Amino acid sequence: MLKVQEIRELIKLVDQSNIDEFEYEHEGSKIKMKKKGNEAAVVQQVQPAAVQALAPAPQPVQPAAVKVEEPQTEAPAQAPALQAETAEDLHKIVSPMVGTFYQSSSPDADVYVKAGSKVSNDSIVCIVEAMKLFNEIEAEVNGEIVEVLVKDGQLVEYGQPLFLVKPE
Repeated sequence: MLKVQEIRELIKLVDQSNIDEFEYEHEGSKIKMKKKGNEAAVVQQVQPAAVQALAPAPQPVQPAAVKVEEPQTEAPAQAPALQAETAEDLHKIVSPMVGTFYQSSSPDADVYVKAGSKVSNDSIVCIVEAMKLFNEIEAEVNGEIVEVLVKDGQLVEYGQPLFLVKPE
C-alpha cells in the first residue's frame, strides 16, 4: 500500500509530465490517474470492491472517478501585515485528503503544534482521520507555525490549508 506522501508525489509527476494516463497495481492495491486538459481523475482502489477517491470535494462523484479541478481557496480575514507576509513568505501545510482534523493524538493529550511552535520537515503537526484511519501529517518544512487555520474536530477537504509556516 502506498503512503499518502508517495501518492501526492505521483500526482505531481503525472501532472508535470506529458502522460495522459497512469496506472499502478501492487498486491491488490490499484491507483489509476487520468488527465484531460485541465481536468484530472485520480482513483485509488484498495480492494476490488472498495474505491477511494483523492479529490477536493464537493464535486459530483461518479462510480469510478472524480473530476479534480484546481482548489480555489479564499484568504481568511487577517490583518493587512499578515496578508502581505502570507502571500510572499509563508508556506501552507495542506490536507492530503478529505477527513477530520485533530490537533492532538487524543482528547486529553497536548496539541502537536500551536502558533509559535518550531517545526522541522518531519515534525508531526496534526492527524487527519479518514475512513477510521488516523493519518499523521508532517510539516515538510523547517520553520515556525504562524497560524492554525482550522479547528480541532473540523472536517477538512483535500488541498485545504491547515497551517501557515514561516520557513527558516
